[in-house]
Amino acid sequence: MFTTGQWIFAAFFVVAFVVLMLFSYKKDKALHKKYYKGSFYVLVGFLVFIVILFIMKTLLKS
Repeated sequence: MFTTGQWIFAAFFVVAFVVLMLFSYKKDKALHKKYYKGSFYVLVGFLVFIVILFIMKTLLKS
């Protein structure tokens, strides 16, 4: 389905993308702590909401 060259390109692309993402995150880590201080609680709230929806779906299905 894919040629060897395409697989090699995809591998290099993924490695380069991950390295650049890690570098960017490390560079902006201080800004994330400053501006996104309460975002963890938003994530927890969102996950709790999804779990509640799943429980309601299971209970109302029967």
